[in-house]
Amino acid sequence: MWETYLVSLLVKLAAMASVASVLARSSSFKAMLMRENRTLSQRLSLSLWLSIVFAASVATRVVSHNTYHGADLGLEGALIAGVVGGYVTGLTSGVLISLPAVFMPVLFGAPENQPMTLPLLAGIGVFGGLVRDCAPDTEEIWRFSPFFDLNIYRFFKESRNHQRTAFHLVFFAAILFAEFLRQTLKRYVFSLPSSLPAEARPEPQWPTLLTLYVATLFAVAIPLKIWYSTRNEKKLEDQARLLVEARMAALTSQINPHFLFNTLNSVSSLIRTDPDQARLMVVKLSKVLRRLLRKHENFNPLREELSFIEDYLSIELVRFGEKLRFEKDVADDTLDMLVPSMVLQPLVENSIKHGLSSKVEGGTIRIRTHRSASRLHLLVEDDGVGIPDSKLATLLERGIGVSNVHERLKVLFGNEYRMWVESQPGAGTRVQIELPELHTEAPAALGSAV
Repeated sequence: MWETYLVSLLVKLAAMASVASVLARSSSFKAMLMRENRTLSQRLSLSLWLSIVFAASVATRVVSHNTYHGADLGLEGALIAGVVGGYVTGLTSGVLISLPAVFMPVLFGAPENQPMTLPLLAGIGVFGGLVRDCAPDTEEIWRFSPFFDLNIYRFFKESRNHQRTAFHLVFFAAILFAEFLRQTLKRYVFSLPSSLPAEARPEPQWPTLLTLYVATLFAVAIPLKIWYSTRNEKKLEDQARLLVEARMAALTSQINPHFLFNTLNSVSSLIRTDPDQARLMVVKLSKVLRRLLRKHENFNPLREELSFIEDYLSIELVRFGEKLRFEKDVADDTLDMLVPSMVLQPLVENSIKHGLSSKVEGGTIRIRTHRSASRLHLLVEDDGVGIPDSKLATLLERGIGVSNVHERLKVLFGNEYRMWVESQPGAGTRVQIELPELHTEAPAALGSAV
C-alpha cells in the first residue's frame, strides 16, 4: 500500500514538472508570465492557459475511474492560478478546472459525480489571489521555497526585511491549509478528489498524511521555480538586447556630431573666401541634416545609403570643386538589400580627409557593390596618399570613422561579416566589407534581432 501511494505522489510531481515545462515553451504564455499588471482580458487568457492543462489532469483521473490519482493537479493548479494571476484568474481557473470532475463521471460511467469539487477549487483559486495580495512585492511569489527550515532561517536572519520573509511563511502555510481543507472535506464528502489511493482513504496514518502535504508543497513550488527560471532567462535576453541597442545608439550618435563638426568647418572656411559658395553649402547641409535628424532604423536599403552619400559629396564638391571626383559601380540587384545605417559615409569621409585633401591634384572616390553566394560586397576606395604600414595595422581600432563602422558591424553581425583595409602609400586605400544578404522584405525582424 505504501509503495503504491508513494509512486502516486512521485507521478504527481513529475506530471506537474512536465506541465510547467511545456507551458514555459509557449511564447504567448511566457509573455503573460512577464507581466505583473494585467488587463481583464489578459487575466482571462492566463486563466484559460492554466485551466486547459490542469483540467486535463483532472479529466485523466476521472476517465481512469480514480485509478491515477497522481495525475490530478486540480487543487494545485487552482492555487497557482490565483497566486500568479490574482482573484479573477484564480476564480475562473478553479471553476474551469473542476468541470471534468463535475460532468465527466456521468459520461464515462463513474460511480458518482463530484459536485463539491467546483466550490472547493473556485474557493482555492480566490484564496490564491488573497495570498498574492499578501506579497510585499509580486517578485517574491517566484522566489518561494518549499523548505520550511529555510523560510524560518530567513525570517530570523533577514532582520531588516521581516515583511518579505513573513510572506514566504504565509505562502507556506496557505499551501498546507489548502491541502488540509481538501482532506477535511473529503472525510465528510467522500466524492471529493484525493491524491490518496482508494485503499489508503479510510484511516490514513500520519506518515502518509505528512508525505501528502510535502508533495502538495512541492507540486506548487515546482512550476513557480520553472517559470521563475524562464522569467530570468527572458529578462537576461531583454537586457542583452537593450544593451546592444544602447551601444548602437552611442556609436551612431558618435558619428553624427563628428560629421556635423567637419562639415561646419568646411562652411567656415568658405564664408570669407567665397560667401556664395558658403550659402550654397549651408542649403545642402540643411538637406543632409534633415536626413540625419530623421528617426531611422539600424538598417536601410542600400539605395538610401547611396543617396545620402551623394548629398554628402555635393557639400564636399563645393569645397574641393573639380579636384574631387566620384564614381560608382553598383549592381542593380543590390540596391534593395539592407545595410547598416551610415555604413558608407564615414569611409567616404575618411577617404576625403586623410586620402585626398592633402593631394594637390585631388583624386577619385569609387564605390562598388555586388552579390556573391548570398553575400553583399561593398567596396570604398580612393587613389589618395595611402596609409603608412605603421598605422594600417591598428586602423580598425583607432579613430572614429573606420573603427566606428567596424564596431557597429561587430555588434550587428557578430562573426557573420568581414571587413578589411588595404593600402599602399602613394597609391590609395581600399576598404572592403562583406555582409550577409538581407532584403527589405523583413525589416521588422532585423530590428527585433538587434
